[in-house]
Amino acid sequence: MSTIINYIKDLIGEFKKDDIPLLAASQAYYYLLAVFPLLIVCFAIIPYFKIDPADATGFLEDILPGEMVSIFEENIISLIETPQGGLLTIGAIGALWSASSGINAFIKAVNEAYEIDETRSFITVRLIALALTISLIISFIVAILLPVFGNVILTYIGNLFGLSGSSVILLQISRWAISIIVITSLLLLLYRFAPNKKLPFNHIFPGALTASILWLLISLGFSFYVGNFGNYSATYGSLGGIIILMMWFFLTGLILMIGAEINVIHHRRKNNAS
Repeated sequence: MSTIINYIKDLIGEFKKDDIPLLAASQAYYYLLAVFPLLIVCFAIIPYFKIDPADATGFLEDILPGEMVSIFEENIISLIETPQGGLLTIGAIGALWSASSGINAFIKAVNEAYEIDETRSFITVRLIALALTISLIISFIVAILLPVFGNVILTYIGNLFGLSGSSVILLQISRWAISIIVITSLLLLLYRFAPNKKLPFNHIFPGALTASILWLLISLGFSFYVGNFGNYSATYGSLGGIIILMMWFFLTGLILMIGAEINVIHHRRKNNAS
């Protein structure tokens, strides 16, 4: 118990020293810039699959707060009804560049946390940021879609094989376990290659696991709050969706930095013990 308390004290100290909220806010800014080109990529592909615009917007309404959907609805319908192949290239480049700028900010923040200088070349750092960005996008997809579609998949499997109640409960638990495993694995890559320092995987596992669990809990909790209690559109009008999205990205950046700081503390204690 005393070990956990000491960890928490050290984490609070690192939180204040490195000004974690400011670092999280800088990441959120770049993640927000990446949203619009990323949506362009997604919905520029949809016309080739002959999907009804109403189905596409209905899908977004199922997984996002209404204020956020209203921001993109007009552009989504336009993109779906009119195939625009050129937007795929432009959108993909824009999304990756903007999102990788957020990871680039994370790389600088992690180097500060470990108190090390960046000696890698600009091109090397940018390529690492691009690769880690793709991993983070996969994490986003898992974090959002698996909880949403998990029930649908499990219901289908249960009906198909006639599973009993206990088996369905076991599958429900496995759904979340798979989600945590996938996100933790991708975050291990983030925490391993972002800092300019070679770190054993056992030194970065605690932060990766903590961040993945916090990410899932906060994403679900925030979505529940916005959907049931937070009426942002009444206060901010059409800007409500942007504010919600910015808050979620800020929380994401905050969680990533908390995981990194846990790894810093764990790495320091391991070195002192050896």
